[in-house]
Amino acid sequence: MKEASLNVLGQPLEDCSHAPLTGFFRNGCCDTGPMDTGRHTVCALMTEEFLALSKYLGNDLSTPRPEYAFPGLKPGDQWCLCAARFHQAHDEGAAPQVRLAATHIRTLDIVPLSILKLYAVDLPAEGPTD
Repeated sequence: MKEASLNVLGQPLEDCSHAPLTGFFRNGCCDTGPMDTGRHTVCALMTEEFLALSKYLGNDLSTPRPEYAFPGLKPGDQWCLCAARFHQAHDEGAAPQVRLAATHIRTLDIVPLSILKLYAVDLPAEGPTD
């Protein structure tokens, strides 16, 4: 029986997106395995700024590629990004927001949790504030 994948918070990994269908395995989840050398593990919410940076860096995510059943991404779409590309976008000041609950724990091999939390749309409460 396959062990459930965990997210960066140590909880069961949630799906990232089924429309558009994302993930290295095209199962809607930012799961990873030995064949995923790019580690497509960060569930990110696309922004115009990030899409422009990615295109500039040679990975055009906004243009549809029907031959690969790829619809092209637009701002607001959720997509499993390579952890290294996310870190690079952070360094360039163009990182998109992320869903921690849908970001695979293996991301932490490349991107520290403290950086991911800067962009989190689902940051859990840290406890009582009084």
